[in-house]
Amino acid sequence: MAEEIKDPESKGNIVLVTEGPSIPSPEGRRIVSAWSIALFGAIATLFTLCAVWPEPYLDVVAFLPDGILTTFEVTALSICCAVPMGLITGLGRISRNTFINLTASTYVEIIRGIPLLVQIFYIYYALSKFLQVSSLTSAVVAISFCYGAYMGEVFRAGIHAIPKGQTEAARSLGFNRFQTMFYVILPQPWRTILPPVGNECIAMLKDTSLVSVMAMPDLMQRGRSFAAKTYLYFETYTIIALIYLIITLVLSKGVSIMESKLNYYDRKK
Repeated sequence: MAEEIKDPESKGNIVLVTEGPSIPSPEGRRIVSAWSIALFGAIATLFTLCAVWPEPYLDVVAFLPDGILTTFEVTALSICCAVPMGLITGLGRISRNTFINLTASTYVEIIRGIPLLVQIFYIYYALSKFLQVSSLTSAVVAISFCYGAYMGEVFRAGIHAIPKGQTEAARSLGFNRFQTMFYVILPQPWRTILPPVGNECIAMLKDTSLVSVMAMPDLMQRGRSFAAKTYLYFETYTIIALIYLIITLVLSKGVSIMESKLNYYDRKK
């Protein structure tokens, strides 16, 4: 989900590309853009369908609010777990300790080699053999473990993008390795890694649709239930697709605004 490439126009800086949606440029000022066309097009389509054909489109929308809340709940809990796991994994990947480095690297390789759907099934049934856990817990654990590995690569790349001179300068001032990392290095890459981390969080929200296989009442599962009752599969999945699109576009704009704020504070400094 995360890939490192060299941008020939960025003077060697690392650019992180993920499978999530494109984050709108924080410098963009155009009223008409790909993001605005997609967002307002999706909203207009949703309202038009509900206004012109309230049956079944409005009925589908009325059936989905509980699923939307569950989707956000799973996403929020997974982000709270995946981001710290990603930071720890990224630090482990650059650690000079052979055991820590090997453990973090093995975790990343294993997780990246297994599809998320398989991980969800495995964790759900593996945990249920030993513990009485809810489908929500299993879903959060599976998504957190999966995206923790990918975010680990994002953090590792972001830390490596910091010039080595920063470390050398901190060590020359008497900082030990721990102080250098947490007081000098880690505060710097946030502006660089915010877009890919935000992208991974949005991709995480989209991948919560996979937890419907555990009969969790998320957006996708509620849609499947409605379609199974009414046999209106095309209409139901059209509404679900539009809702996912609107949510991801709004969140991508939120990440863009946060990036713009960070750039503004950096310029003030």
